[in-house]
Amino acid sequence: MAETATLESITEHERILQEIESTDTACVGPTLRSVYDDQPNAHKRFMEKLDARIRNHDREIEKMCNFHHQGFVDAITELLKVRADAEKLMGQVTDTNRRLQDAGKEVTVQTEEVIRCRVQQRNIATTVEKLQLCIPVLEMYSKLKEQLDSKRYYAALKTMEHLENIYIPRVSQYRFCQIMAETLPKLREEIKEISMSDLKDFLESIRKHSDKIGETAMKQAQQHRTFNSAVQKQASAGYGKPLYMLNGKGSSQKNGIPSEEGAEEEEEDTDEEVLTAQDLVDFSPVYRCLHIYTVLGDRETFENYYRKQRRKQARLVLQPQSNMHETVEGYRKYFNQIVGFFVVEDHILHATQGLVTRAYTDELWNMALSKIIAVLRTHSSYCNDPDLVLELKNLIVIFADTLQGYGFPVSRLFDLLFEIRDQYNETLLKKWAAVFREIFEQDNYSPIPVENEEEYRTVTSKFPFHDAEIEKQQFPKKLPMSQSVPQIYIQVKEFIYASLKFSESLHRSSTEIDDMLRKSTNLLLTRTLSSCLQNLIKKPHIGLTELVQIIINTTHLEQACKYLEDFITNITNVSPETIHTTRLYGLSTFKDARHAAEGEIYTKLNQKIDEFIQLADYEWTMSESDGRASGYLMDLINFLRSTFQVFTHLPNNNNDHAAMSGKVAQTACMSACKHLSTSLMQMLLDSELKQISMGAIQQFNLDVMQCELFASSEPVPGFQGDTLQLAFIDLRQLLDLFMVWDWSTYLADYGQPTSKYLRVNPSTALALLEKVYRGMKDTSKKNNIFSQFRKNDRDKQKLIETVVKQLRSLVNGMSQHS
Repeated sequence: MAETATLESITEHERILQEIESTDTACVGPTLRSVYDDQPNAHKRFMEKLDARIRNHDREIEKMCNFHHQGFVDAITELLKVRADAEKLMGQVTDTNRRLQDAGKEVTVQTEEVIRCRVQQRNIATTVEKLQLCIPVLEMYSKLKEQLDSKRYYAALKTMEHLENIYIPRVSQYRFCQIMAETLPKLREEIKEISMSDLKDFLESIRKHSDKIGETAMKQAQQHRTFNSAVQKQASAGYGKPLYMLNGKGSSQKNGIPSEEGAEEEEEDTDEEVLTAQDLVDFSPVYRCLHIYTVLGDRETFENYYRKQRRKQARLVLQPQSNMHETVEGYRKYFNQIVGFFVVEDHILHATQGLVTRAYTDELWNMALSKIIAVLRTHSSYCNDPDLVLELKNLIVIFADTLQGYGFPVSRLFDLLFEIRDQYNETLLKKWAAVFREIFEQDNYSPIPVENEEEYRTVTSKFPFHDAEIEKQQFPKKLPMSQSVPQIYIQVKEFIYASLKFSESLHRSSTEIDDMLRKSTNLLLTRTLSSCLQNLIKKPHIGLTELVQIIINTTHLEQACKYLEDFITNITNVSPETIHTTRLYGLSTFKDARHAAEGEIYTKLNQKIDEFIQLADYEWTMSESDGRASGYLMDLINFLRSTFQVFTHLPNNNNDHAAMSGKVAQTACMSACKHLSTSLMQMLLDSELKQISMGAIQQFNLDVMQCELFASSEPVPGFQGDTLQLAFIDLRQLLDLFMVWDWSTYLADYGQPTSKYLRVNPSTALALLEKVYRGMKDTSKKNNIFSQFRKNDRDKQKLIETVVKQLRSLVNGMSQHS
């Protein structure tokens, strides 16, 4: 075993030595660590093995050195022999070189002299030649200075061009030419600065004159439009047919023949001096600057600068004053500046080649147009005066026509006018709302009295009223509507005229104008007038008489709507049978107002009934009734009788009016009776009322009997049978049940369709019975403390308790079933 371990240790040491010999010294650490990690004293055996290996390598090195030593010795011996020959050769070369230098010194001196003479000769010839080249350059430069001093900049640029392209290249190697060449760009910059200064003065000039240029251009456009309008009116008059001019455009012919008056006016306009932008502004600086920059090859820079500065000016021009919307002069000045700006640009476009292009002007115009539309949209929204909005519209039309004459597209401006038209209509609606309110406030809500034929014709000339029966009556007589009706009709026509003014010169067809008028009139009727009517009806001071008159007024206004349609048709000459013609919605407006008035009649009647009910002062513990109805109820019935007589004043001179008046009166009467019945029932069932005596029930029954008598007296004709009395059927059956004390019949027939007390609800009967029971108990206690021992009282008490139990079971059964 010891021998085997020794052999393994020797083999392991061999492997470690091979790794040390073949591995980099930086990685020897792990290998050496394995020696110490092995068996004890293994490192000693490894050191012995290592020493043996070192001795073995030393022997091999020594053998290698002995083998090559003789060759090394022979090489050293040969090298020593060659050194002596090399030193001898070096000495011979040095001697030969010295003798050669001594022999060539004289030749070298003579050769250098010859070369110097020839260089001088060549330099003289070159100097003469170069001076001949430089003299023309100096002469041209002197000429350039003279041209600059005399401000002949274009000639100076040409001279510079000759200097740079012809003369200076010939003598460019000389310093004065380099200085001259360096000076020429500076001179060009000076010329550019001078011309640019002139351009800035020009830009400042056109900025100041833009207002005047624009004013002149817009004035000419307005004169042209006025002339065309006059010619068109003459042509229309020549045809002998009334035609409302819509678009401001016309022909200078009359019945196909050129009008002499139009020709004379045109001749007068031709004779007048027509100022142009060129007459107001000197454009020579921009032409000169453009030419100079073109010659300098820097035209693009000039174009960019010009366009940039004009863009800045455009932004300044497009920036309105904060109070522009207050007066028409603010808008006029704003438009004049914009027109002046683009008139100048149009002139530059046609007078120069490419300084501005059509694409550039179109882009600038589109930018300006967006800004203009935004500004006008904002500032016009602040305006509440329709006259100012109308003047603004006229300015926009002239503004658009002016720029359209210069080739700028203006369709978006006319689209804006449609937005402003809506705003104009809104301002008109506000104005007319105030007019309507004033008319309603001043109206006396009574029929119009006419004393004679002249007054009658005056009213019918303002309002289309035709009634054969009234016309047959003798004077004095009364027309059914109040004074506000013809006034409203006149104001609606005035609104149509005002709305029509905005449609002039919008370059729209008669059909479109007709549609605009009808839509704006519809807004006036359905929104403004309807709102005023609704507010009028809701006012607290408007009584039943006034509400009745309002119903009559709305009926006549509704009938007048067809005349308003004919009025619009006569203005626009558009047939009402056209497919796309908008109809007036006044019928629904006045119907809604009439329904609101009727509803307010019902509401006010109910409120008045509530006021009388509040005056009721029942003594709920009375032992017996007074034998007559309560005073508050008789007053209420008298009030209802007098009120329903008012409805006889509703228009009934034709079948429609008769049907309407009957319906309103019947509905109001039925509503009043139902409300009275409900209020009386609520009074009985009031939770704060804890007990009721049979005497109070009898008194209440007398009051209900008066209500039934009122209903059966037919306060309003037209009810069939006892329809009106059915409003009190719930009260009547409930009171009969208590007055007769017929509980056995009620409980036996409950739920049967033929029941005598079909309309009495168990919960209602239970609530009232409990109050009566408490009242009976309280009365008995007051009358006799020993009343509880009386047989009749005990039987009645037991009966009530039994009925109460049965009623509660019915109520519980109903709640469970539901």
